[in-house]
Amino acid sequence: MLSIDCTQWNQTSEDLRILSLKAEHPRTRERFLALYEITQGSYPTQIAKQTNRHFQTVMEWVHRYNAHGPDSMKFRHTGGRPPFAKQSKTK
Repeated sequence: MLSIDCTQWNQTSEDLRILSLKAEHPRTRERFLALYEITQGSYPTQIAKQTNRHFQTVMEWVHRYNAHGPDSMKFRHTGGRPPFAKQSKTK
């Protein structure tokens, strides 16, 4: 069974839950919540179905967290179109 090794990063499963609540980007929150759910006994395949992600994506999150820690879970825009510039309304 795939497991999360929080102790090597001086974290607990509760820390993962808190990070899932406080992260700025929705995708970062999703990743931390998935890791938390796995620490609570859920399987990556269950989480993948619930979040409409491929199961290998969820497993990659686990491997990335175990290898590189919580900073590796932060969402980084890596491709695609840049976001549209927001226009300010001035009166």
